[in-house]
Formats: sequence, structure tokens, C-alpha cells
Amino acid sequence: MSATASAFTFSLSPNPLNLTHLLQRNTSLTVFSSASTSIGRNLKPPSLRRQLLLGVPIPHGSFKRSSSIFTPSRHFFSPVMEWQDCTVKSEIDVPVSVAYNAYSDRESIPRWMPFISSVKILEDKPELSKWSLKYKAFGRDIEFSWLARNMQPIPNQKIHWRSLEGLPNRGAVRFFPKGPSSCIVELTVSYEVPQLLAPFASALKPFLETLLRRGLDRFATFAKSY
Repeated sequence: MSATASAFTFSLSPNPLNLTHLLQRNTSLTVFSSASTSIGRNLKPPSLRRQLLLGVPIPHGSFKRSSSIFTPSRHFFSPVMEWQDCTVKSEIDVPVSVAYNAYSDRESIPRWMPFISSVKILEDKPELSKWSLKYKAFGRDIEFSWLARNMQPIPNQKIHWRSLEGLPNRGAVRFFPKGPSSCIVELTVSYEVPQLLAPFASALKPFLETLLRRGLDRFATFAKSY
């Protein structure tokens, strides 16, 4: 018998397929037929599902792999996290230079910002600082930390930063002189909503804006004694 004949005989030889083994595979099997088989051009073989239901033996070698709903997806998609922006401003009864210097004292920020528990400037890289946030809100204790880099400031006009590690955030503080002894301080904070707080995303922004306003009110007192 030639190699061709042997292959043909093997592909049509009855060899019942175990149903349990089939369903446990990670890929499905799809029946296909050739126009040159003895079934004929105008006749269609029973579907695989029908053959399985009727208990009909399925010839070995008559299957090809195809994608299936039984095949676990190999593509995992991370949800796109939401970013929120908060901007608050307050009039401070100190000269703009005093307000700028007081806000530049990063390690003193926990003294007046309600939710900041600590700020530590790195001795070898003073443009970097480690921040910790602790606050009780939405029925839970919230704690986050991050490493921030202060970007090149504009004296008496702008301080801005962005996080490098930890909680993703960035922001800027702008100072506008209003007179010789007062100024407007505008604080903008942008942050990625933490997954822990995603269920409260719609309430998070107004809640944080309230905290930031309270912080600026306390900063006004702090700046007067700076």
C-alpha cells in the first residue's frame, strides 16, 4: 500500500472520540470536509454537535483547530483609570513673596493640609520628596504614599510637581499679587482615582476640593506667622 493510500485510510478509519476529553480541551474542534470525499458535493455531513448528541463515532483525523468560546482569552485588558482635576483659590493677607516662601517649605505642609501626614525631602536630591497621605473618608481609613519631583519653579509665581512613584498625581500652585500686602494663591491638583476609591469617584472630587479649601484657609494663618 502506498503512503498516500495509507494516509487516506487512516483519515477515514472509525475511531470514536471521548466526549469528556473533547470538552476538557482548551481549543474546540471543527468538522470539515473536502469536495473530493465520498460524501459528495451536494451532501453535507452532520454537524459535530449533532454527531456528539446522537453518539455517532467521529472519524479521527477529520478535525482542525479553531478559536472557540471555550478557549480562554489570552488578552487581558487593564481598565483605564480616571483622572480628576481640582482647583481652588484663596486670598492670603501676606505679600506674594511671603506666601511663595511659606508654600515652598514642603516639610511644613502637614501642619496645614488636612490629609497630608508627612513630607520628607531627600537630602541628596532636594528636588525629590516622599509624601504620605492618611485620612478617614467614605467609611474607611485611606493611606497612600508617593515620591514627587518638584519641577523648576518660577520665584513668586509658580511651584509645580509630578509624582514619580506611588499614587499618580501632579499639580501646581500659582501666586498672583493683589497688592503690596496680599495675594491670591491658586492650587491645582490632578490625580488618578485609586482603585480603592473608584466606587466613590463621583463624590471624590467635591470632597477633595473641600479639603483643599480648608487647607488653604489654614495656610493663610500659617503664612502670617512664617
